Amino acid sequence: MNRRSRITQSVSIVMAFPLLAGLGTPVFAQSQEEILHYAGADREKVLAEGAAKEGELVVYSAMIADQALQPLTDAFMKKYPSVTVTFWRGDSEDIAQRVLAEERANNVVVDVVEGTSVSENLIKAEAVQTFTSPMLDQYPDSYRDPNHLWAATRVSYYCMAYNTDMVNAADVPKSYEDLLDPKWQGQIAWRIGSESGTPLFITNLRSAWGEEKAEEYLKKLSAQKIVNFGAGSARTLVDRVIAGEYAMALNVFCHHPLISAEDGAPVASQLMSPVASTTATLLIPKNIRHPYGAALFTDFLLSEDGQKILLGADYFPAHPKVLPSEMLQKIVPHEVGYEENLVRPEALVNNGKKSDELYQTYFR
Repeated sequence: MNRRSRITQSVSIVMAFPLLAGLGTPVFAQSQEEILHYAGADREKVLAEGAAKEGELVVYSAMIADQALQPLTDAFMKKYPSVTVTFWRGDSEDIAQRVLAEERANNVVVDVVEGTSVSENLIKAEAVQTFTSPMLDQYPDSYRDPNHLWAATRVSYYCMAYNTDMVNAADVPKSYEDLLDPKWQGQIAWRIGSESGTPLFITNLRSAWGEEKAEEYLKKLSAQKIVNFGAGSARTLVDRVIAGEYAMALNVFCHHPLISAEDGAPVASQLMSPVASTTATLLIPKNIRHPYGAALFTDFLLSEDGQKILLGADYFPAHPKVLPSEMLQKIVPHEVGYEENLVRPEALVNNGKKSDELYQTYFR
C-alpha cells in the first residue's frame, strides 16, 4: 500500500507514563505537553511504549520521498516495529497550507511537520506547540528555537545557478555587485511565491548589510529587469536554467546545480558573500493524535543515526557530527572562504512585511 496516500482518520487513545516524583510507577499523563517535554532517564522506553499503543504516526515533509523520507520512515519502523508511519511529501508552502486547513477544520491528521520554509507560517498562525528532545543538546543554539517551537533538521545554502553554455567562465558574476553589469539585463530570474525565494534574498541583504545599503542595492538591481519566476519550485527554476530559458537564477539551493552538473548538465553554482543559509525545521502541531510517536520520531530524526540517512539525498544534515558528502563540502560557505548569514525562521517572519514592500516597490 502506498504510504503517502494511506492517511488514517482514526482517533487514537492517548496514554502517558511519566514517573511520579520519587516513585517508579508509571501514571497517566495530563497533557500532550507532558509527553512532548518528558525528560526522564527512561524517555525512550516511555515514548516507545506509548507510541506502540498509539500504533500510528503521520508525517508531512518536504524531503525527497524515495531518497530520504522513505528510508527515514523505514528505519524508524524497523527500530520501532509497533508503529506504522504514514507520510505525505509536498512543498513547504503546500504543507503549511494543509496543516492550517486541518487546524481550521478541527481535524488535525498530521503529527510531525518538516520543511525548509514551513515554520514561519505555522508559528505566525500559532498552530504549533512546544517540545524538547535530549538530542538537541548536541546542536548549536542557532539550530534550535529558544522558545522550543522548532528544531533544525538540515541546512540549506543559497547561491546563483548559471548555464555554463550561456555564461563564459571569465564572465560569471562572483559578487552581488557583478550582477549589476548591464549585459545581464533580462537574463536573470528568481523565484516568487516562496519564502525561500525573493523574501529570503531581500531579507538576507537587509540583515547582512543594513537597511540603507540593502535598499540602495535593490534599487540598482531592479534596472536588470529580473524575471519573476512563479511556475514551480527552486528545482524547477534550475531546470529552466539548464534548458537555456534563463542564463542565471538567483537564490536557488546550491546543491541542486551541483548535483545536476555531476550528471552532465550545463549548469554550475556560484556562491556570493553574504551567502544566505536557512534550516529546514521540525515542528509539532497542536492537538495531534499521536504525541508519543511524534516525540519518538523527533528524537530519531535528530539523532546521529537519523541524520546520516539524510546524506542519501545529498542533504546537509544539521547535526554537527554528521558531515555532508565530499561533493557538497565545496559549497559549504565557511569551508570555501565565503561569508555565511544564517537567516532564522523568526527573522523571515519578522522581516517578511518589509522585504515584501521592497519587492513590490522595485520588482513588480
